[in-house]
Amino acid sequence: MNLTITDNASTFYKQELNLSEGDSLSFFVRVGGVGSGGFSVGISFGLPDTDYRSKEQHGIFFCVAEDDQWYFDGMVIDYQEDYGEVTFENKRLTDVINPN
Repeated sequence: MNLTITDNASTFYKQELNLSEGDSLSFFVRVGGVGSGGFSVGISFGLPDTDYRSKEQHGIFFCVAEDDQWYFDGMVIDYQEDYGEVTFENKRLTDVINPN
C-alpha cells in the first residue's frame, strides 16, 4: 500500500490528538460524510481489529486495515495550515467521495 502522510499532517495529528511516541492511529473508510453521500475517511485511536499495514512517522503508527487498502492506496494525507484542515487526495481515484 502506497500511503503518504505528510510531515504537516503527522505533526497535526500528534498535537491535536495528544498522541505520544508509540501510539497508533487507524484510518478507515466511512460510508457517508459531510455533504458527500459517498465515502470519507474516519480515524480511531489504536490498531484495527483485523489484519492491517502501518506506517511509522514521528513515532506514531498510522494504520489501515487490509480491507480498506483499496481506498487508501495512493492517497496523500496533508494538513493545510492556511485553511486549518486535513486534506485527502488520491490521484488513483478520480473522485475520492464516489470512487469507481
